[in-house]
Amino acid sequence: MHAFDVLGDPVRRRILELLADGERPAGEVGAVVQAEFGISQPAVSQHLRVLRENGFATVRAQGTRRLYAVDPTPLAEVDRWLARYRGFWEQRLDALGTELARGRRERRSAPPAPDGGAGGPAGTGDPHP
Repeated sequence: MHAFDVLGDPVRRRILELLADGERPAGEVGAVVQAEFGISQPAVSQHLRVLRENGFATVRAQGTRRLYAVDPTPLAEVDRWLARYRGFWEQRLDALGTELARGRRERRSAPPAPDGGAGGPAGTGDPHP
């Protein structure tokens, strides 16, 4: 299964979001996903299995519990694929950053408002005279 096929499912994306914060027991992941998506425990187990079999998640036993964690390896594949498209938005984000910095500089260098900048009589902080 291709990485985007795995990530195309909102339940699996949510599970990865939960696991991104650190290792979690299967029962905890299941409880959150069942509540949010209204699916059964066996359905959650199936999604966990898909993530595990496709390399997105690891599992380890701790007594009777199964602890799941993100395996970042296939996410690197996704990142490499996205790299060729990153330029489309990076240029725009760089331009936005430039405009934001320009606006901050202009506000810092602008002379203070005649009323002290408070909106009301100078120094009162009252916006209404």
